[in-house]
Amino acid sequence: MAKRAKDAAPELGEIRKQIDSIDERIQALISERARCAQEVGKSKGEDATAIDYFRPEREADVLRRVLERNDGPLRDEEILRLFREIMSACLAQQEPLKIGFLGPEGTFTQTAVFKHFGHSVRALPFHTIDEIFQEVESGAADFGVVPIENSTEGSVNNTLDMFLTSPLKIGGEIELRIEQHLLGNEKGLEKIKRICAHEQSLAQCRGGVRENLPNVELIGMSSNAAGARRARDEEGTAAIGPDVAAAVYDLNILVNNVEDRPDNATRFLVVGRKLLAASGNDKTTILVSTSDTGVGSGVLFNLLKPLAEHGVSMTRIESRPSRRKNWDYVFFIDLDGHAEEAPLVDALKELESRSSLFKVLGAYPKAVG
Repeated sequence: MAKRAKDAAPELGEIRKQIDSIDERIQALISERARCAQEVGKSKGEDATAIDYFRPEREADVLRRVLERNDGPLRDEEILRLFREIMSACLAQQEPLKIGFLGPEGTFTQTAVFKHFGHSVRALPFHTIDEIFQEVESGAADFGVVPIENSTEGSVNNTLDMFLTSPLKIGGEIELRIEQHLLGNEKGLEKIKRICAHEQSLAQCRGGVRENLPNVELIGMSSNAAGARRARDEEGTAAIGPDVAAAVYDLNILVNNVEDRPDNATRFLVVGRKLLAASGNDKTTILVSTSDTGVGSGVLFNLLKPLAEHGVSMTRIESRPSRRKNWDYVFFIDLDGHAEEAPLVDALKELESRSSLFKVLGAYPKAVG
């Protein structure tokens, strides 16, 4: 046995040499890519900022091609994460993007920021969705990330209502699986006496918590971040939250994935100040209302008839009070395709002619990964 181990050692050494050589080439290529990114920045002029040469539609196309090329052994989500971080670091060489999100730090919205933009950005926490819109409108933030719907809880009405008056455009979407972990300062579960988390997270993790800690006290908090801060500062207290909360509040992940439903996911929107060019695989969101004179049955059917006539797929429709008068509603509609490309461009012209209110809220790349 000793002789076999000795004979195998040179082979392992050769593999390690290959890995070292590959690492050198990877590093050289990343540096080469970063230099190309610098040239892109220079081409925009000395006064250009990160947002001037950030192209979300271009990045989405790059990531889709990364997925097409991937034949393992790394999983799609891992290879996407690696390339996203490379692009993020290259973009941030002169000045990082400023991204507003629904705080405090350690929330799922912050996780969505890092999934979409990578970690080489300045993530700015704000207290409310309204504040995020205001900061992006003023230019204090380049983009904002806001929740729009959850697979179990439904739509986020605060976000929908902001689009009634805001000039901002949707510049992307992020689909995030909600992975909830049990977090704490302890090394194990033996000393845990209480779990502090938002009531919604406690409800979503009740089965997983009781399986691991059947006798602990469950304490509702204003947010999971508040629970994480208490777990950081208080002996015998654990929290529930994403892995970003563990990093922010320096906590250990005691149990992974304590959520009861593994299919729980939240969709987020990226909001910015410009309408994007087509990326090749896009979604358009519009805001419409029926004509003031249109009453009776079939009004909505007639309003949306151009979509069917032009073969446009509608993937989501949501109604909200218009705030113009009582019992008047607007419709938020997600459509396949880009607003400036056929067949959608022709369908939207006809739909606008039938509407009392019509806005293209955004045409943006579909979520990648």
